Amino acid sequence: MLTLPNILTLSRIFALPLLAFFLWWPEWRLGYAIGFGLYALIAITDFFDGYLARAQGTVSKLGIFLDPIADKIMVATVLLILTAQGYLRGPYVGDMHVIAGLVILIREIAVSGLREFLGGLQVSVPVSALAKWKTTFQLMALGALILGGAVHGQPCQSLGEPCTSIAESYIHIIGLGSLWAAAVLTVITGWDYLRVGLKHMD
Repeated sequence: MLTLPNILTLSRIFALPLLAFFLWWPEWRLGYAIGFGLYALIAITDFFDGYLARAQGTVSKLGIFLDPIADKIMVATVLLILTAQGYLRGPYVGDMHVIAGLVILIREIAVSGLREFLGGLQVSVPVSALAKWKTTFQLMALGALILGGAVHGQPCQSLGEPCTSIAESYIHIIGLGSLWAAAVLTVITGWDYLRVGLKHMD
């Protein structure tokens, strides 16, 4: 059922290879600027597809199936590329910021499996307010890291290499801080989902 909301959801999925292309070269600031604009457009469609589906009364099984998949594919795509190109690297702890991204990816996979399990038992797990904050910090973190690539360029490659000062790379630092905030909320909300699931397991 290709309603407008479903078309918007599909457009997010089909736009991801293009986003990956613009983020592929870590020193290409113009590419990261274009990538940030495309990322913002994808995030906007993420809001409007659900809003339009509810407003028009066109919520469909296809949309319910595709929407979370599109979200998870986008997060995984951006996180993996930013990690590969050195953008999850920062002052003081270097590559340790990758742990925050890893926590987010593990949670997304685990919760997807849990939702599939509970769906077979006809048990729904509503999205909590804390989970919405997690998504907000997550979207803000990835957007800031991409924008940081456009404004500041590629971060330092190793702890021993001279880096741009924190004051000059403030967008990148905001992105990393937001990523850790999302990771913390990811653990909390993931545990909440797991507690619900455990009640229905033998």
